[in-house]
Amino acid sequence: MTGNKRSRGITLIGFLMLLCVVGFFGYLAMRLIPMYSEYMGVVKAMELVKAEPNAANMSPEQVRQTLIFKFDTQYVADDAIPPQGIRVVRQGSASTLTVTYERRVPFVYNLELVGTFEKSVNLSATDGL
Repeated sequence: MTGNKRSRGITLIGFLMLLCVVGFFGYLAMRLIPMYSEYMGVVKAMELVKAEPNAANMSPEQVRQTLIFKFDTQYVADDAIPPQGIRVVRQGSASTLTVTYERRVPFVYNLELVGTFEKSVNLSATDGL
């Protein structure tokens, strides 16, 4: 006489519940990854401006124009950063470039994901040059 054989594995309802959880986190990642990818482009553009020769001596308007040009090469959307989000502060011979912005991404129905980003770069630093 053979003993009871137990079924192993996941049931259909369990599989559907697992699929819903994985789908939710997959959808969340699809909405968040482009936002952070854009932020990494902003950081890269700021580092490129810092690497420009004579960046510390540029006027604030020249720094803004150079940064906006670098945004295009880093695939940062034109409307991503408002003009008031880009600041150049001079204290003596030191210059600091600061970019602050907020990104809103629609998630589900009337819910949005909000990312607030801020990055500062010292334009006067020479990094060992």
